[in-house]
Amino acid sequence: MKDKQEHYRALYRKIKPGWKPSTQVYQELVASYLNPEAKLLDLGCGRGGIVERLHPLAGLTVGVDADLASLREHRTPSIPRIQALAEALPFPAQTFDLVISSWVLEHLAEPEKAFEEVARVLKPGGRFIFLTPNFLHPIPRLGWALSKAGGLLQKSLVASLYSRQSQDVFPPHYLANTPVRIEEIASKVGLQKASVRLVEDPTYLAFGPLSFRLSVLLEKLIPAGRKVHIVGEFKK
Repeated sequence: MKDKQEHYRALYRKIKPGWKPSTQVYQELVASYLNPEAKLLDLGCGRGGIVERLHPLAGLTVGVDADLASLREHRTPSIPRIQALAEALPFPAQTFDLVISSWVLEHLAEPEKAFEEVARVLKPGGRFIFLTPNFLHPIPRLGWALSKAGGLLQKSLVASLYSRQSQDVFPPHYLANTPVRIEEIASKVGLQKASVRLVEDPTYLAFGPLSFRLSVLLEKLIPAGRKVHIVGEFKK
């Protein structure tokens, strides 16, 4: 599925020059803040992600995840990793210059506590950069409905659409997954919005040429505020 998705992403770039998938937008934004003095926390690091490529740019990179198996199987074992919840980070206040998080906000049962912890461990002027689905888009809503109907259906869909192993698919809550809701929570804990970018991607439902064309048409009909992914940046 991943190779097919990249094929259709290349086709979409020809239709819409300058378009970038959300993962690229997210990675480029994170990279712009890294330097040899930067202390970076990857919140919900899983088995890897963009830190596999970017960690040499930072002075220190630390990974945190609640899933011990993911930490043990991390593809960059040189990175220090700690098992912990986002709602209870085991670090002193003002430790990190940058906290990043991809595909995590949708799984938070207590997002306000998690945001409060992110704000606590960030240094003044530090940034929280994240990538998460937009619950206003039909695909995340479908995934949420399937998770309620049966976990196996949701695991199969998400594993296919996001090119993940089924054991890395966890139940979503979507309690912090609209631009308005995210900004409300961030404001309560002292994080100010620097930017929130909504990124379209019609390739998730592109299983062949016909479905790709239909997905491109659907994308044109979806309002700008309902695009499938949110790339956010908030400043302490």
